[in-house]
Amino acid sequence: MGISNTEIENIAKEYAAAWNSKSASSVASFYALNGEIVINSGEPWSGRSKVQEMAAGFYADVPDLTLECDEIRAAGSNAIFVWTFTGHDATTGNPLRIAGWEEWVLSDDLKVIKSKGWFDADDYARQVAGD
Repeated sequence: MGISNTEIENIAKEYAAAWNSKSASSVASFYALNGEIVINSGEPWSGRSKVQEMAAGFYADVPDLTLECDEIRAAGSNAIFVWTFTGHDATTGNPLRIAGWEEWVLSDDLKVIKSKGWFDADDYARQVAGD
């Protein structure tokens, strides 16, 4: 399966819009029913309901989260979604600007089967603390 540039650009735009809608179920809708995401080599969030929990956790931590797609690339059934999110930590109120990416394996119907997400957790912790 090959993904056209138009298809992957539309997915990226819609995925960012889903994050910006503050709807965890909208984010999860981009995943296959048995899709999963692993963030920074942590435990997998497996199944659409767990992906929804993951997104809800980000909204709890950063209620004003805004995500921007910085770049999207695809090759075969794989894609990389490069992003930056901004917002404020819910506990400290400190501003956040976090860069990262997701590596996707997509199904034939263009749903995420597997995602590996990456961001600098140490930098995130420093920004939360206000350093």
